[in-house]
Amino acid sequence: MRKAGGDEDRMLVLFFNRIGWPTSLPTSEKESFMKNVIREKRKALEEIVTSSNLPLRPGVENFIDDALSEGVPVMMLIAYSRNGDKISRSIIDKLGHDRISKIKIIGKEEVEGSFYGQLVLGKGVSSTLDEQLVKEAQKAVSMEKQRIAEEVAAILKLTVDIDTSPSENFEKIVATLRAGAEYAGLPAQNCVLIAGSQSSILGAERVGMPCVVLRSSLTARAEFRQAKAVMDGFGGADLTISRLRHKKWS
Repeated sequence: MRKAGGDEDRMLVLFFNRIGWPTSLPTSEKESFMKNVIREKRKALEEIVTSSNLPLRPGVENFIDDALSEGVPVMMLIAYSRNGDKISRSIIDKLGHDRISKIKIIGKEEVEGSFYGQLVLGKGVSSTLDEQLVKEAQKAVSMEKQRIAEEVAAILKLTVDIDTSPSENFEKIVATLRAGAEYAGLPAQNCVLIAGSQSSILGAERVGMPCVVLRSSLTARAEFRQAKAVMDGFGGADLTISRLRHKKWS
């Protein structure tokens, strides 16, 4: 959890390599065994998350209410959630219909329908798109590729342009962040991403969006060097709309 790129399979291998694999498990069946473990884990996670007994994170409702009362657009980004659309929406449902009606949920469909998403995901550009917005989106895509090319060139000590592109998952994160800013009607640099994972932070850094991390029990010891601030929760001495408004990003 301290680094980006960790996946379920890798974590299982690390876990069982440390505590020992089941003694009755043949080496040839390790892969199918891990798939079964992951399937059961996902099933259990969905049951827990969708349960009415699982509360939201303390203070999140007041935080959203404060944002809405001050006219701050609130976007919920679920398009790249590892938990999937179904589980993510079940969590959001706990906010109540009144709040949900005032916020924008950015799922896969919304990302694909955004200006940037249409260009990057190869869906073709809708004829209804404003010409200037299309140009801005195309410019953003070009800058993404050029920035990555420059990074690779620097590593290889080259001065030529390199035709490269980000990983599929990272590309989804970038597209989701840009779609969120687009639906909010604001430049990415005027938005603030509230995140909890390294991959989200790296995506925000890529698009120039300030990012605030809220720690969890799983990331209590993790380092988030690219984040503008790292806090423990909503409200009190931690994350509030007032604190965000008065923060001067460097």
